[in-house]
Formats: sequence, structure tokens, C-alpha cells
Amino acid sequence: MERELIMGNQAIALGAIKAGVNLVAGYPGTPSTEVLETVAKYNPGDIHVEWSVNEKAALEVAAGAAYCGARVMVTMKQVGLNVAADPLMSLNYVGIKGGMVVMVADDPGPISSQTEQDTRHFAKFAKMMVFDPSSPKESYEMIQDAFDYSEKYGRPVFFRPTTRVCHGYETIEISDERKINRPEGFVKDTSKWVIFPRTSYMNHQMLEKMLVDLSQDFSTYRFNQVTGTAKKKKGIAASGVSYEYVREIIRDREDVKLFKVATANAFPEQLALKFLEGLDEVIVFEELDPVVEQALTYICGRYHIADVSIFGKLTGNNVSAGENTVAAIAESLAAFLGEPKLGKSYAAPQFDAEQPQLPVRPPVLCAGCPHRASFYAVKQAMKGKKAVFAGDIGCYTLGNAKPLDMCDTCLCMGADVTITQGIHHIEPDTYNFAFIGDSTFFASGITGVVNAVYNQADMTLIVLDNSTTAMTGHQPHPGTGVTMMGDVVNKVSIEKILEAIGVTKIVRADPLELDMAIEAVKSVVELEGVKAVIFKSPCAAITKPKKAFRINTDKCIGCMECISQIGCPAIVLKNGQAYIEPSQCFGCGLCSHVCLTKAIEGKEQ
Repeated sequence: MERELIMGNQAIALGAIKAGVNLVAGYPGTPSTEVLETVAKYNPGDIHVEWSVNEKAALEVAAGAAYCGARVMVTMKQVGLNVAADPLMSLNYVGIKGGMVVMVADDPGPISSQTEQDTRHFAKFAKMMVFDPSSPKESYEMIQDAFDYSEKYGRPVFFRPTTRVCHGYETIEISDERKINRPEGFVKDTSKWVIFPRTSYMNHQMLEKMLVDLSQDFSTYRFNQVTGTAKKKKGIAASGVSYEYVREIIRDREDVKLFKVATANAFPEQLALKFLEGLDEVIVFEELDPVVEQALTYICGRYHIADVSIFGKLTGNNVSAGENTVAAIAESLAAFLGEPKLGKSYAAPQFDAEQPQLPVRPPVLCAGCPHRASFYAVKQAMKGKKAVFAGDIGCYTLGNAKPLDMCDTCLCMGADVTITQGIHHIEPDTYNFAFIGDSTFFASGITGVVNAVYNQADMTLIVLDNSTTAMTGHQPHPGTGVTMMGDVVNKVSIEKILEAIGVTKIVRADPLELDMAIEAVKSVVELEGVKAVIFKSPCAAITKPKKAFRINTDKCIGCMECISQIGCPAIVLKNGQAYIEPSQCFGCGLCSHVCLTKAIEGKEQ
């Protein structure tokens, strides 16, 4: 045993390795990304690890391996589960032979997501088990249990950490021991592996019975716990990281009952009944939705427990959106227990009046980001024309911010390509643009382009190709020529894919060569059908600058054109003139193209 201070996502990965995982597939997305990357880093050599093109592909790859008896894990964030939903719903009906954990990281806040959806609802919808760890240490142990339960019941299971569990740190004893799982291989059996309506009906009945059995099983599961007594006739129910917050506040108090819920589905009903004995009131703390609260309310109704009142999000005692905090729970808990305060103060720290407040720093494209130049080139090319610019999920979503103001819509990955088509069919006099990154193109953009060509839409596809998956930490994708196993492979060409689909005109350009980039857009925009401009330039975060730019103060007239046109964070106003902060300048040179007096000069580094 070795004690290490590690992140929750690392703990999940190391726990999966210890559990004997044979294959891990996923798609990057905060807060889940480090799980797969850690498996790749500590791979003993016999685990297949891959970044799949999207979550649906990852789940289907893992399902095939699980059919062979392998232990598999799929990683994604909560919105990625929407992409994987189609195969997942059927897979739980079909079942598996090995152990399969679908690791879905939820993002309360949301901190880096477009939704705050709660995967525990999806577990009920899909009739799947869900494990809800409360800490990195518990994640390390619970992920191993998740594989065991999956194998025991022959069904995939959810493992659902939230952001603070994923990115929190804890000192954990890491074992060198590892379960060795040798898959039997695929055994043909069409009655099991081929899904038909009749077998779906029978499997549905089996699933319902399984959930009843699971409820009994989970009532004795080691991470579902009832502690304390009903001395005050008040109880606390908590799940996930909220349980850790409650423990931090009440410490080792024994005068209130505490119900820790680690499996929201199937809900540990018999343990819940034990918890409710002798109580008059219960307050529930959980992220995100009132899943545990509703389950306890249902149990009170089913078993005619009329003298227990359940409080939480549904009753307005706790906030209905966003993360829980220790301070917020302490305040709610003090009111519930009728105590002025609980232990130490958990109020947010107050700044000294003499100290300056921290500056507000909204998200912005990095200095030197080629996407800024791409947006600006399209903006200049379409000046004075009626145009709609559909955006997508990634760094380039930040193109919506002023002064660029170049993202009119943003729904989900790949939706830019298809939303653009819908606008065209209703407003054919509009120039319609879809901005998509190279990684997103492979993940969910290709089908939209096929749809556009087939249904004869007029649109211009702008591919922002920086040769990486930048927003989630520069993971490889099919266009990079490198796999997560470290193999160098043939790059999949975006241009050749577009040609094969039937895109009428494809132009490549370097967005940092502004005049040429503008002309590239103008050369295709008046053509009918689907046409594309591939703006190719490396991500500023993974390449070295070639030039350093500065302001020639003798030429600068303080017009602020460089600031108001492109919004680069490296350029500020100082003493009435533009000033380029040397530590931030990346040397892209875009500002030199927009300066009216040619006051911005560059020199080789």
C-alpha cells in the first residue's frame, strides 16, 4: 500500500485499473476528462484505451468488449450522456457478460457545461443502477464495487461523481494488487444479443424485478449508511459531496440521525425505513435535483408514514439550482435544527476594505488564438450582408463575445451545421454560416453535412482546424494522427471527407493571413449549395510564438481600433495609446492587420 494525494478523477481511474478493467473508451469533457487520461498514463500495458469520436461510439465499442466478458469503462460528462443515450437504453435491456461502468461526471453550477442535468434521473429513466460517490477516497473504492455489481446483475451501471468529487484531492492508500480479468470471448447467442420487440418485453419484466432485488441488496450496501439516533426526532439525508459537507458541519454529533445515500437507483428502501423510524422531520441535501427527497417522500406515502415531514429543494429550504456549499448547508441546517449557528462560521470570507477586489475576468479567446482571426475574416468578408453565424461547443463559443459578436446560436455539439440549414429553408435570402472545430467535426458534424448536401441547403461551413481538442485539454482526435495508446496512425482528412460527401467547393486558408482569409470566404459564399472554408492554424496554447509585437508610440494615435475590432486580451490602453503586454502577446500578428496607422510592429524571436 502507498499513500498518495490524488485527484478524484485519478482515484476513479486507479480504482478501475485495480478492478481489472480491460478497455476504457470515452470522449473528453470537463469534469470527466482526467479519468481516461489517468488510465492511459498508468496503463499496465494490457488495457485498450481510446478517445472515441463521440460518446455513442465509445459506448458501443465498450459494449462489444463487454459482450466478450471484458470489464469496460466509458467516460463522459453529463451532456455526453445525451449522445450515448440511444445505444445505452437498448443495452440495459440486452445486458452484458462482463462488467460495464458508464462513468458520467455531472457539473453542478454549471461550471463548464450548457446544462445542469442530473444523471440520477437518467438512471431511473434507463432503469439502471447508479453509484454516487461523496469523496475521492470513496470513488477509489466504490468504482470497484460498481464493476462487481455490474457483473453480478449482468447490466451496465452508472458511476456519477460531481465536479467537486472529480477535481477534489484526498490522500488515499493505493494498492498495487490488481484483479486479472481474462475475457471468455464472444459466444454466439441470437436470443440474447439480438434485440427484438418480444425479447424487449420479456427483458423489461426482468429489469423491473431486478430493481426490486437491487433495492433489497443496496439496503445492506456498505456505502449506504444510517448513523446517529433520533434523540432530536430530526434526521438528515445526504448524497454525494453534500454528505461530506454535512459531516464537516455536524462532526460526530449523535443526537441527529444521518442517512447517507450512495445509490439513488435502486433506492435502498428498507434502509430508508430504518432511518425514518422515530423521526418527525427530515431535511435532504443533494446535488442537483430532489431525487433523494422525492424518494423519501414516496416511501412516506407508500408506507403511510404521515407523521414525518420531508424538507429540501421541493419545499424551498434549499436552493433548486447550482452547487451546494458548506456555508449554504450550514445555514439551512442551523435553521432546521433551531440552533443559532453550527460550530465555526462557514460564511464567505470578507475582503479587507483596504485591499482591492479581484478583477472580473470573463472567459475570452486566448491571445494569439487563430479562431479570433477566423471570426474576424468572416466578419469582414460579410460586412453589410444579411448573415447568420451558427456557433458550436468549444473554445470558439467565445466568438459570441464583443467585439467579435460572431456566434448567433449555440445549442449542442454539431448543431451549428443543422441549425444553419433550418434557417436557410425559412430565410433563403440569408447567408448562413456554421462554425465548427476539427474535433467536433469528427464527433458530430459529419452527419449534418451529409444532411445539408442531401437536402440541398445553401450554407457555408467554416471548419476551425487547430489540430487538437483544445477546450478540454488538447486531446488527440482522428485528424491528429495520434491515438490515446500513443500510436502514430494515418490522419483522417477533413477535406477528403467533405469531398466524398459532395461539398461543392472547399478552400483552405491560414486565418492569420488576414487578406487571404477574407478572400477565401468571398470566393465561396456566393456559390449555391454546401461549400466550406477550412481555416487551419495551430492552437496558441501548444505552439511557440515566432514574433513579438509592440506598439510604435510615434505612430500610434490612440484610435483604439486594435482593441475595439478584435478584443485581444494582450492589448490594453495605456497613457492614451495602445499597449501590448509582452507576457501575453503570442505573436499572431492579427492586430497589425487592423491598425490604421501601421503602428504595430513585429520582430522575429
